[in-house]
Amino acid sequence: MSTSENIAAKQETMGFQTEVKQLLHLMIHSLYSNKEIFLRELISNASDAEDKLRFEALSNDALYENDGELKIRLDFDKEANTVTIADNGIGMTRDDVIANLGTIAKSGTADFMSKLTGDSQQDSQLIGQFGVGFYSAFIVANKVDVFTRRAGADASAGVHWSSEGEGEFSVETVERAERGTSIVLHLKEDESEFADGWRLRSLVKKYSDHIAFPVVMQSEPVPAEEGEEPKAPEDETVNEATALWTMSKNEVSEDEYKSFYKHISHDFQDPLTWSHNRVEGKLEYTSLLYIPSKAPFDLYNREIPRGLKLYVQRVFIMDEAEQFLPLYLRFVKGIVDSKDLSLNVSRELLQADKTVENMKAALTKRVLDMLGKKAKNDADQYQAFWDEFGQVIKEGLGEDFSNKEKLAKLLRFASTNGNSEQNVSLEDYVARMQESQEKIYYVTAETYAAGMSSPHMEIFRKKGIEVLVLSDRIDGWMISYLTDFEGKHLQDITKGELDLGEMDAEEDKKQKEEASKTYESLLTQIKELLSDKVDDVRVTNRLTDSPACLVAGAHDMDAQMKKIMEAAGQQVPESKPSFEVNPEHPLVKLLNEEQNDERFNDLTHVLFDQAALAMGEQLKEPGTFVTRLNKLLLDLSK
Repeated sequence: MSTSENIAAKQETMGFQTEVKQLLHLMIHSLYSNKEIFLRELISNASDAEDKLRFEALSNDALYENDGELKIRLDFDKEANTVTIADNGIGMTRDDVIANLGTIAKSGTADFMSKLTGDSQQDSQLIGQFGVGFYSAFIVANKVDVFTRRAGADASAGVHWSSEGEGEFSVETVERAERGTSIVLHLKEDESEFADGWRLRSLVKKYSDHIAFPVVMQSEPVPAEEGEEPKAPEDETVNEATALWTMSKNEVSEDEYKSFYKHISHDFQDPLTWSHNRVEGKLEYTSLLYIPSKAPFDLYNREIPRGLKLYVQRVFIMDEAEQFLPLYLRFVKGIVDSKDLSLNVSRELLQADKTVENMKAALTKRVLDMLGKKAKNDADQYQAFWDEFGQVIKEGLGEDFSNKEKLAKLLRFASTNGNSEQNVSLEDYVARMQESQEKIYYVTAETYAAGMSSPHMEIFRKKGIEVLVLSDRIDGWMISYLTDFEGKHLQDITKGELDLGEMDAEEDKKQKEEASKTYESLLTQIKELLSDKVDDVRVTNRLTDSPACLVAGAHDMDAQMKKIMEAAGQQVPESKPSFEVNPEHPLVKLLNEEQNDERFNDLTHVLFDQAALAMGEQLKEPGTFVTRLNKLLLDLSK
């Protein structure tokens, strides 16, 4: 560093954001087994800075300041026990430094912190999902100095940031002739292994070989032959410095693909799978798409920036270009490099570009095909994916009608054929359907247990018919867009009159007809009594153990969706359920024989309220229900 960089013009000391303090403490104590990732993270940040300068210079080449050779420099000093990572990229202003190095500007931080357990091994995995970036420097350093200047600014606008990774950091204005950023790591005593040329070279080859900008180091000294002058060290590029996505798939190893994923995602877990593809013809572009193995903490925040890195003819244009994939695929990471877009393209222009629409359709299809292939060839890995990302895939049913069939095949559900794990595909269900079964049956409920204990399940349990149990909050909305699959209609078992077709024995149909005649007077009495609450009263063919149940209209909103809408403050359309009674149940027989009007009314209302409770609904008058029930219990004790 030049002495001019140590001339303070304005210095102030500030405190780290609370989350930064926690993250620093956790990284220092949790990531000791992954400490070498600090170099990958800092070189990735330097690469991003170079990309941003190249993009901004498209419209203002004065930003190059007569130095258009973009590179990342890596130096070390064994005596001082330091490592320096420098770039001549876009650089930072004083405000940038305070915003970027003093806070974690990433949504989901609070959720991230709440999930930390205090267990070093578990927390290291969580930190990996969150992304560590600049702060990884403190894994190996007890002090970090950052010297930076924004491209195009005066030399007097340099900034020096310094911290020992505890509660505070200092910022001062300094003279800095060079644009870009230099990060000086003052290594801990027991981390001196990193102040070594061979060690740093091996880490660059291992983690950053794919960086598209040259990573430059001085060559290692070569012993001079006798009588010759020692050869002065020279600058040499230690990485391939080739944009990985421009290479043929045959030229890229599995480890290189994984390293590149970690570079663009700042995740230090391996991706689940990826797809590298070059398209030629009407459209010309290259894509490299990755499916992460773990969901980010802000996955369910639909407002966060997301998307692919966009390049045009290998020139970086923007991060998080959301126009190339639908919102439900917001977890996908990767790059797209187009030959058909202009270098001065903006987010606004992308929105209305027909080329982008066509690319979006093709990239969406590629992601869904990638997932479909994983589901077919590796059920265990796909199940792991579904457990992480299944709920956002469900969003696609209402957002992407053109891919409805592909999405339907990716869905996984819990069912009566197993346990609460969502591991049953619609193809699995159809393959197991009974010979005369014509429909795919499902129930929506707040929990798997509630779905399994629904009285509507009774006839299906008796006949051995599998029922899908949908208990995610999104399921009621999602299933409204999925009315059929491979010619089989999906039927909610809590809606409409139940018609099991040929699975209904003739004897059962005959018994129902006879019961309807026998109990015709009772059904009329109940309907008159509950006229303000029910649309119809009829004999059931779906109950075997319960006395009664409520059934929504065939086109009514299910109870789960009603609750979600009510919780969101939205108006729910008024509808009355049908009330079905089981003529074989002793309570219904008792009701049919009851001569006392008051007791008949009480018992009818108690049966109705019980049926509502079994559906997971809240009673409008719980006190009245308790009073009626207590009266009936006292009558029984007399």
